[in-house]
Amino acid sequence: MANVIILATGGTIAGVGVSGTQPGYTSGQMRIEDMIAAVPNIEKLAYIQGEQVANVGSQDMSFAIMIRLACRINELLQSEDVSGVVVTHGTDTMEETAYFLNLTVKSTKPVVMTGSMRPSTAISADGPLNLYNAVGVAADPEAAKRGVLVVMNDRIHGAHALTKTNTTSVETFLSPINGLVGTVIYGNATYFRAPFRKHTYTSEFSVDGATRLKRVDIFHACADMPADLIDCSIRQGARGIVIAGHGNGNMNKSCLAAARSAAAKKIIIVRSSSVASGTVGRNVEVDDDAGQFIASDELNPVKARILLMLALLKDRSLEELQELYFTY
Repeated sequence: MANVIILATGGTIAGVGVSGTQPGYTSGQMRIEDMIAAVPNIEKLAYIQGEQVANVGSQDMSFAIMIRLACRINELLQSEDVSGVVVTHGTDTMEETAYFLNLTVKSTKPVVMTGSMRPSTAISADGPLNLYNAVGVAADPEAAKRGVLVVMNDRIHGAHALTKTNTTSVETFLSPINGLVGTVIYGNATYFRAPFRKHTYTSEFSVDGATRLKRVDIFHACADMPADLIDCSIRQGARGIVIAGHGNGNMNKSCLAAARSAAAKKIIIVRSSSVASGTVGRNVEVDDDAGQFIASDELNPVKARILLMLALLKDRSLEELQELYFTY
């Protein structure tokens, strides 16, 4: 059988509530050994080992943990004895960590993230089946070379495409632009496609030796949004700013002027969108060439931020930065 390592970071899947019928709970309470023991017959899918990398609610996920996770995955997957890795994670920031790993893991072997929307103590807790399915995918040779995958609710998503869409539903994750990579039913996977953007073993990004990343902030555009938020961000040391703009990455005139002024000072301005799906095109309603802006293409604001933070590990021209958004 395959040999799968499960790296646990906490989240709702490790959460515990007062009772099975109350919505309140505390994330990151169970250890990985107890989570594995709660999944019937999981040992029939693969030889399994568990490691506790962190135990936090994913709202407290940090880049320090993400870097440690990426380095540990790279270390494990260098071994011929390891077939794949599963990462248990909270859903709030799962798409951010998934995309970060999609850019920094250096292996063709399966890396699969999973979590749950209900804590372990809830009636019909979804964590055990999600973990079972994730191990099934990680043990499957057909999952190789597909980048980092997220398995939730019998569905297989690619890290580039998925996003969380609901606060409580077990069907919270969707891939609205690119669609599903596949489905998995009780550990048996069917694949529809492979991600077409660069990822993992084809990615140029590395966090080996990195201890911190440059600051990049996100601002959510709204009616009459004050432009001084951009100035405040720069004073606090931001090297880049992602605007979660209206529609096709739009912002009001005062913010547009402030963004142009910031770009002239070599602060990287990326235009993304607060809309749930769709792409942000270059030079559509905003003159990106004149403003020296970057268009995020398919990446939502949080993923646009991840890509920029990794890109800023080395000096790049605006043209090179824009090409990254079309490539990754």
